[in-house]
Amino acid sequence: MPLHKSAEKRLRQSERKNARNRARKKELKVLLKNMQKLIDARADKSEVEAAYRSAVQKLDRLGVKRYIHANKASRKKSQLTRLFNNYGKAE
Repeated sequence: MPLHKSAEKRLRQSERKNARNRARKKELKVLLKNMQKLIDARADKSEVEAAYRSAVQKLDRLGVKRYIHANKASRKKSQLTRLFNNYGKAE
């Protein structure tokens, strides 16, 4: 437990920030899983495109705000783009 008043405040702040960070990363994880589920279920191309756009938008936002590393965001966007562009070609 913190001994100083400022340390108590820092603890409260870090707990709030930690909760926010986890929530944002969880949102991203859900979006990525939804896109993968749609691809596995061979859903309509428009549905997959909507999921793709929202996932890329979230990746951009988290990368810019530094919730995840910019290179990780870029790598994930590249992987999603490849997955989306190849969707429907293998049928």
